[in-house]
Amino acid sequence: MREHRWESTSTLSFDDILLVTDKLRQAGLTTMQPEKEMITYIEEWDVSDLDEINQLEAWPTEDVTLLHVLDQWEGDFFLLAGGYHTVFQKHQTVNTYCSVAHPWRIGRPLATLQPLASFWIGFRHTHGFIRVRLHTTEIIAPGESVEAPRDQFWLNDRQEGFRSAIEVLQLPLEAKVDHHKVSLQTSRDDTPLFCSWPDAFGPCQFELNSPDPFEFLVSAGQLAATISHPANQVRVYLTGFPQQALRDFQQPSADTRLMYRCSLHCQLEEIPEIFSLLKSRGRMYGSLAEFQTGVPLPDGVDASAIVGLVGSEGEFRLEIRLNQHPLSHEETECWFAELVGHPLVYAPLPVFP
Repeated sequence: MREHRWESTSTLSFDDILLVTDKLRQAGLTTMQPEKEMITYIEEWDVSDLDEINQLEAWPTEDVTLLHVLDQWEGDFFLLAGGYHTVFQKHQTVNTYCSVAHPWRIGRPLATLQPLASFWIGFRHTHGFIRVRLHTTEIIAPGESVEAPRDQFWLNDRQEGFRSAIEVLQLPLEAKVDHHKVSLQTSRDDTPLFCSWPDAFGPCQFELNSPDPFEFLVSAGQLAATISHPANQVRVYLTGFPQQALRDFQQPSADTRLMYRCSLHCQLEEIPEIFSLLKSRGRMYGSLAEFQTGVPLPDGVDASAIVGLVGSEGEFRLEIRLNQHPLSHEETECWFAELVGHPLVYAPLPVFP
């Protein structure tokens, strides 16, 4: 779901991070202990060779994904996605996954939505899919609200944004308002429709599957054509493939960048060692404490909170994630800054995957 997020304004040493966990325990919260196993997440790990992932072989990893990142890309989207599908067919198993992400432009300006949105066309073992995501101008999390008549602008814009994509893709979908939230329905009964990434006004993303992996290729190319070339960035995600299979996926150009992302099981005290292997070329996330704010903050809305660490560019920071504000935005920021002992700045995650 859409969530609020803050980061510490200054970088911290790993010892500083451990001191924050001590401070949280003193406040009566349960935190990760240095010797306890946890799940961490590695993203945007820029590599020059596929074998660099082997540096992590001492730790169990899951969902290892190689990305081909195409900056300032201009070309035929149909040929690009079709080429990846050809190789995917050679190596597909029940555990493999391939998708191509591309920006698209909403037909007309909408006050609550950013003009550039995202879509994916993807291939799994038994089906293909098209996924469309809208990017809002601000985060109004589930359970939060805005004053009338602003809420109607949000609802109308959400419908219009989805309809803009549905029209270009020629999908049998309908967007409507139901119980003050936007919902999507399909007349098809041969394939599932998934709605996700919700905020206060309904989903910001939908995914329609098809038993025919080629069904969405042509219309996806038309959606990609809504932006003027070159596209700022196109990403290809390759999940679950052995390294030899990954080598069969030809890089579309000499400028293609390679990135890895994965989840990894380790002890908290091992994070500095793992982070050093990224050589300042990737991000690393890990949760230090998860709790309901109603326990330490009984006068506010009971929200789900995560205090975690984020490593980037060779340095650590704290991050706070909330599924909604327990107090006003300013009061929430001040309360968490006092709780962790460090000043914070509002820092939602980037909208593109």
